[in-house]
Amino acid sequence: MNRIVRLHGKNDLRLESEPKPAAKAGEVIVAIGAAGFCGSDLHYHSDGGIGTIRVREPIILGHEAAGTVIETGEGVSQPKVGDLVAINPSHPCGDCKFCRAGSHQHCLNMRFKGSAMFLPHEQGFMRDQVAIGAGQCYQIAPGIPATQAALAEPLAVCCRAVTRAREISGEIKGKRVLVTGSGPIGVLCAALARHHGAAEIVVTDLQDATLEVALQVGATKVVNVASNPEGLEPWAADKGQFDLVFECSAAAPALRSAIATTRPLGTIVQVGVMGDTPIPFNMLVAKEINLIGTHRFDGEFGQAVDLINAKALNLAPVVTHVFDGSEAADAIAIASDRTRSVKVQLLFAKED
Repeated sequence: MNRIVRLHGKNDLRLESEPKPAAKAGEVIVAIGAAGFCGSDLHYHSDGGIGTIRVREPIILGHEAAGTVIETGEGVSQPKVGDLVAINPSHPCGDCKFCRAGSHQHCLNMRFKGSAMFLPHEQGFMRDQVAIGAGQCYQIAPGIPATQAALAEPLAVCCRAVTRAREISGEIKGKRVLVTGSGPIGVLCAALARHHGAAEIVVTDLQDATLEVALQVGATKVVNVASNPEGLEPWAADKGQFDLVFECSAAAPALRSAIATTRPLGTIVQVGVMGDTPIPFNMLVAKEINLIGTHRFDGEFGQAVDLINAKALNLAPVVTHVFDGSEAADAIAIASDRTRSVKVQLLFAKED
């Protein structure tokens, strides 16, 4: 049987089993090596949904995963049995107006694994084995652990944020960069800023443990804004010092501090998803700051895999905890505790 981690409702996470899948034409069977908890999984569990998206039927969690191909269906030449692959959870329709324009991340009919947006829900990756289209699988180089390969999805989100930043403000090399929030997305944005040659990378958060991870992956300085609320004041001098900000916390005070410390004509990329939030528009307008959004990813998934395969980033510190799939309840409790964790992953069985 196939072990699965299924959410039945708010705070109702169960380890269950179902028959193992078989590969249809164009599909492969992947034995999941590692699957990570994302913020959406945590909200589904603790709140029963995110905003207007509600969990309305049982759903297998997880959209960040990597594993080994153990079976291929008819017509599949790549990947091959034995290949370690990162799995892209995003499956746009290819036919709506946004897909036709090349903006697949805005697909009107997007099927995204582990998402409760539509009925029936798109079942996720937290299971021993999954059947998936071969085109969703990206080969991982030898020697890369599944735990790091499973970071491809959140890294792709950050690559998309970098894409948006470069569209507006050009190359990151030599820039002063602020990253607000040192959760998984924040620390990966810091790692990318270092990779792209930022001159200074300051990361803020409320927790020392997660800020330590930010230092390990590329931050040049960290500020705990809980214990040192005035810590960003030096960067507010002369109308602001930062050229570029990645706002990853989805916290209103962080966005306000970003606006205060961004120089005139600088750029803030809003990565974290927040609700209705008061913004000091007078300062935003007076400094002619570019405040832009970023959403999921498209070709950036391939970029993320290339970075992982090239070992271009220090990814090992990002995964702070791993659990066996049978320990999902304990794992999601740790994942929900920002004082202790950055990225928490479940490890599943390979082919038996």
